[in-house]
Amino acid sequence: MASRRSLGWLVTVAERAALEHAASLSLEPDLSPAEAWQTVSGHCGLTLDGLAQLVAKHFRLATADFESAEPTATKLVPGNLAQKYDVFPLRADYRQLVVATSDPADLEVEQALGFASGRQPIMEVAPPARVRDAIDAAYAPDKVVESLLSHVDTEVEGAVRVVEEIGPEAVTPEKADGAPVIKLTNLILRDAIGQKASDIHIQPGRGGGVVRFRVDGVLRTYMRMPMPALARVVSRIKVLGNMDIADRLRPQDGRARVRIGDRNYDLRISTIPTRTVEKAVIRVLDTEGVGGLDEVGLPPRELSTFRRLLTNRDGIVVVTGPTGSGKTTTMYGALRDLSTEDVNIMTVEDPVEYELPGLTQMQVENKQGVTFASALRAILRQDPDIIFVGEIRDQETAEVAVQASLTGHLVLATLHTNDALGAIRRLTDLGLDAASIVDTLRGAIAQRLARRVCPECSAPVEGALTDEEERLAEPFGVRPVVRAVGCDRCGRTGYRGRIPVIEVFTMTPAVEDLVLRGPTSLELADAARAGGMRTLREAGAELVRNGDTTLEEIERVLGDVGEDEPSTQAEPPVRRASRATRASLLRASRTVVPPSSVEASGFRVALVDDDGAYRTIARALLEKEGYCVTEATGGNEALELVRGEEDYDLMILDLTMPDMDGRDVLARIRAAPATAALPVIVMTATADVQTEIQLMEEGADDYIRKPIDPASFVVRVKATLRRAYA
Repeated sequence: MASRRSLGWLVTVAERAALEHAASLSLEPDLSPAEAWQTVSGHCGLTLDGLAQLVAKHFRLATADFESAEPTATKLVPGNLAQKYDVFPLRADYRQLVVATSDPADLEVEQALGFASGRQPIMEVAPPARVRDAIDAAYAPDKVVESLLSHVDTEVEGAVRVVEEIGPEAVTPEKADGAPVIKLTNLILRDAIGQKASDIHIQPGRGGGVVRFRVDGVLRTYMRMPMPALARVVSRIKVLGNMDIADRLRPQDGRARVRIGDRNYDLRISTIPTRTVEKAVIRVLDTEGVGGLDEVGLPPRELSTFRRLLTNRDGIVVVTGPTGSGKTTTMYGALRDLSTEDVNIMTVEDPVEYELPGLTQMQVENKQGVTFASALRAILRQDPDIIFVGEIRDQETAEVAVQASLTGHLVLATLHTNDALGAIRRLTDLGLDAASIVDTLRGAIAQRLARRVCPECSAPVEGALTDEEERLAEPFGVRPVVRAVGCDRCGRTGYRGRIPVIEVFTMTPAVEDLVLRGPTSLELADAARAGGMRTLREAGAELVRNGDTTLEEIERVLGDVGEDEPSTQAEPPVRRASRATRASLLRASRTVVPPSSVEASGFRVALVDDDGAYRTIARALLEKEGYCVTEATGGNEALELVRGEEDYDLMILDLTMPDMDGRDVLARIRAAPATAALPVIVMTATADVQTEIQLMEEGADDYIRKPIDPASFVVRVKATLRRAYA
């Protein structure tokens, strides 16, 4: 809403018009515009429209004609600015912006509008209620969402259906959001599952929201959206998860089940409050996609060793690795293979990720007193043969697991350690003595997930290696066979799908003797390798040798290559992120938090024009202001730019080009979710107003006429970026 300022000039208007009772008219200084107008019209016996005509005559302005309003004009004024000053954009041309206002005496409005639009504001007068109604109709959250969806392929009717609400009560229809928000949310869910994303991140930032998918363990930007749209999508997600949409100050968790195509998917939803809008993360679980160990993709050597460990009738077998390394998927594969009619398998998990037939699965509920330890004690009274513990995270759970294994149960569990031998150190840290570890631990698996090269676009390595390949080939002791290239099928990453990198350690007599004596890490590693263990580095090198992945990917997963294994330190060294990982993190942070000022350097601009002279002029003007400019000479090259790894904050696009004209490029940019919100300025040599209006209706954020006027060019670029990040 507009800040309240004195509207005493209304009294002057009434007095100069010689209205009845104008002499006795006075206004309180803190009245809102609507209240002030209503007071004057009521006191003087005048309609609001009649008062608007007097105000317009007093200031020598026109009265606002809302019937002639052009929808494209609203693109030039951000919604927060319109609401702050109670102004509504009516029409615009190349130099002027006509707005409706109830306070034409406010000079601050003119400055703000000129700053945001890059045009000279022209005021027309209307009653406050008419202006406010127009603002609400044009800038309502659903309108923002509809604008975002207007050019995107959103044939999602019936593609996503909520088939089950998991929670204490059903969601009532009254809680559902409007149709545009449902459509946008369904689009996000459909495309995430279509790209085989494991997680969906809906994240606010200073310059707007961003939706990112975690595909093959790496985050990809899917869509940018205005903050009002992001807030509505998060609310819709909370409705799906049967969460409290009114509570935006506390973290919440929820679950839902949706059907997309002919498959059901479980959604695990988590929201946390931020300074602006809540952030939501959705874990996508394919309820029908859990197979046996043969489908997990373990290398034959490690698969055989793991299966031997599972033949034990008692003891503890653990799978270790960081979050997202596939530990649970491997364990579920083992449980599916072990699940037969003559075996009683019970699990205690936090949370239960997949429901497997033939298993009894318990959910940890700390608020109800159901912990890993208490659930384990209860399970032991249910005559189980095999017990799966989602995670051993404290001494009590570790001790109960040891007791269960000593009484004739096979206990499967996960731990958070860096490698397989780290399970021994971790169990010691949890308070178990060496004798208990030797008596119960049968073996441990360490796991990572590396991306597999895309079979559609990978290229064989022929001739000399690149500098990066040379740097990695010697420490890993292997020459790469293939290179990642990138195509449409793999999202231009060069990788599609993931493959486990595994090391399996088994408790041999030599290792048992060392554990009882308190070994160093070097002694323990030597003994394990003598017993047949292949390290993660060696397993990764084998995948490179087989042409399944690249050295760069193995380095990204395992960390920078340092001294050859094993380390003599008691604890594994802290691994620094690889150069590729650091670059990915830098790009991710750059996407989420755009620069707060358009005068600051760092904004990336894609400049597309087949005329080299115009590119030279535009580039010089942009770089002088501190923008980072990348040139393209045609439409196809422009599309390749925005589909690549770099994120762009603005595209300046020529309308007439030989290979693909600017209209076609604009349509394709608006049709792709990843670029639907990318600001685009079209450069045109035409002075036809109708053409310029059509460009705005087709998705352009502004247009610049050729030949380029330096002052106008820079102002338009800055104004467009201000509106984009308003």
